[in-house]
Amino acid sequence: MKLKALLISAWLLIGGLAHAQSPKVELDLSATEVISQGQTGTCWSFCTTSFLESEALRLTGERHDFSEMAHVRVIYPEKVERYLRYHGHHQFGPGGLSHDVTHAAEVYGMVPQSVYNGREGAGGHNHKVLDRKMKALAKKWAKSGKGSVAGDFDEVDAILDAHLGPLPTSFQYQGTTFTPVSFRDAMGIDPASYVTLSSFAHHPFGAPFILEVPDNHALEAFWNVPLDALEAEVHHALDNGFTVAWDADVSNEGFSFLEGWAIMPETAATKEQWGGLDAMPDEPLVDQNMRQVAFDTQENTDDHLMHIVGRATDAQGRRYFVIKNSWGQDNPYGGQQFVSMSYFRHHTMGVMVHEAGISPTLRQEMGR
Repeated sequence: MKLKALLISAWLLIGGLAHAQSPKVELDLSATEVISQGQTGTCWSFCTTSFLESEALRLTGERHDFSEMAHVRVIYPEKVERYLRYHGHHQFGPGGLSHDVTHAAEVYGMVPQSVYNGREGAGGHNHKVLDRKMKALAKKWAKSGKGSVAGDFDEVDAILDAHLGPLPTSFQYQGTTFTPVSFRDAMGIDPASYVTLSSFAHHPFGAPFILEVPDNHALEAFWNVPLDALEAEVHHALDNGFTVAWDADVSNEGFSFLEGWAIMPETAATKEQWGGLDAMPDEPLVDQNMRQVAFDTQENTDDHLMHIVGRATDAQGRRYFVIKNSWGQDNPYGGQQFVSMSYFRHHTMGVMVHEAGISPTLRQEMGR
């Protein structure tokens, strides 16, 4: 999905929470280290690929580094086709959600990073030119009124191959020949086994709904649960060894990658004030209505996907989810952050988890 801005000005403030006692990490389910998405809008692939790496570790007991860019290469042509099907009146850009990765794994498969690195340069990924070319081409075709015609997608493939490389149909990995599908299966990944959950009161609970955010370009459904249940399901997953892909709003004062926190301060309104406190600021209690108002007024928007890999507790007994962010390792926690429960409840757009990681009650409700 696309981020409004990788670093809003508030994150550049110094001081703040750097003095605060770090929460004690009690649960760590991460499989691979934090890496950077570079100058791309593909956090959806970096987050969910990290999520699938943890899934592979859980399912096979082995650590593997999967290609993020293979998923991007699969999804981009589908975005172009969908944009044309809607006569140019549809979201188009580099963004996406977690279900785009599991869809790519279903229709194409998966490959290791060592096999397909998406032509990453020495300075990391940079998709500025790629994104500009793809958007210009899609808009030109939509304006022509010809729609999706035979031969057009050769040009799409040529642009993508030039910037990311052709997708392999078979490859050698650790002494074995794989296809993308056979590699996916060897990693234990079944794309149909993953579920997405959210919590919004403008749709009935206990049923699926289409989450109305621009980067849900595929119009996929999320299962709607009450807010308390959403938080409880993430705790249930972690307690049972399952990590969670997390979609959230991060364009707010409480989210600071550079300091490694995501909180909803109430006692202190700004990070300059937080530094004068003896402990972490008090946070408001977030209920369903507060969350709904923030979504309806677009205070909360669909900004960024991250990977929930653990849980921690601070000196006051408050719990935090531990996340991997795809902005590199340049913060006090090697690219990880502590996300408070209030922040999670207020700013979450949705989550993805393996169906075996949700509670038996919810799994029965969903017919899984």
